[in-house]
Amino acid sequence: MRFMFVGDSMTIGRAGDYTWRYRMWQHLNASFGGPYKIVGPRREVYDTFADAPVSHDYADPGFPDHARRHLAGWGEGWQHMAPLIGETVAVHKPDVLLVSLGLIDLGFYTASDETAANARRFVAAAREARPGIRMVLLPVIPNVRAESDAPFAAECARFNELLAKAVADLDTPASPILLGARPKEYDIHHDTYDGTHPNESGEHRLAGEFADAMYQAWGIGAPYAMP
Repeated sequence: MRFMFVGDSMTIGRAGDYTWRYRMWQHLNASFGGPYKIVGPRREVYDTFADAPVSHDYADPGFPDHARRHLAGWGEGWQHMAPLIGETVAVHKPDVLLVSLGLIDLGFYTASDETAANARRFVAAAREARPGIRMVLLPVIPNVRAESDAPFAAECARFNELLAKAVADLDTPASPILLGARPKEYDIHHDTYDGTHPNESGEHRLAGEFADAMYQAWGIGAPYAMP
């Protein structure tokens, strides 16, 4: 089975991070009952000094190159990934997409309606390239901005409603889509280093949500073992 991580800055991570992708790799190694592969066109983390995704400085240098692959970008959202996903899926042939997108769209690019339309475009393009593909879509976790910006908080809530509707509309037996949940007990004041990006506990909670969703719905892997 081939997995691909798709996301924004919370998924690519910055230089010196483990990333939740690393936590998922550890989980799959411990729980997956057969061969698997992590695929994608990128391997880097974001270098804040260079202001570009050019670093390979993961917190664990033993994180192998083949497991670092992803389609994630600092400042990239649904509107950026929707045009890329078809060709990327065609080339790398993932069986499962683990997707965390939307916060950057709502914060800087598109309102909730257009963001949800881009999510639907993403699903359609991925399926056109690989009709039997599976997806787990994580809702937006409102960040610290939402605590003081009521319109932004409302847009996050509305987008999550629209994403849930999209999943209900688009889920099929041939190409199932799961809607994840906000990870249990996820607290932006405890599980992030800046109110948005996950720290080590946040990385585990994000990986755990994806892992538990796949196990509960599809019997893939096992429940996530939180440290």
